[in-house]
Amino acid sequence: MTKAEIARIVHERVGLTKKESAEIVESVLDVIRDSLERGENVKVSGFGHFMVREKHARRGRNPKTGTDITIEPRSVVTFRASPLLKDKLAEATE
Repeated sequence: MTKAEIARIVHERVGLTKKESAEIVESVLDVIRDSLERGENVKVSGFGHFMVREKHARRGRNPKTGTDITIEPRSVVTFRASPLLKDKLAEATE
């Protein structure tokens, strides 16, 4: 699903204009993105939890050449679905 599809659904369900719906979707994603950039976790009740994790430097191997390399430390975002979302997904696949 794309941002445009989400905006279209917001437009259909809420009745805002397409432009307003797109702005709202973009605004919500900006808030989430900005929070994650600051290292803050984002919890959306009933949906899930976006968490910023710090990965330490580690040894790796270049798959092309086979030479050993050091993978630099970095921040990554992980997502953990809420139990409510997991239950809904399980029901949908039954």
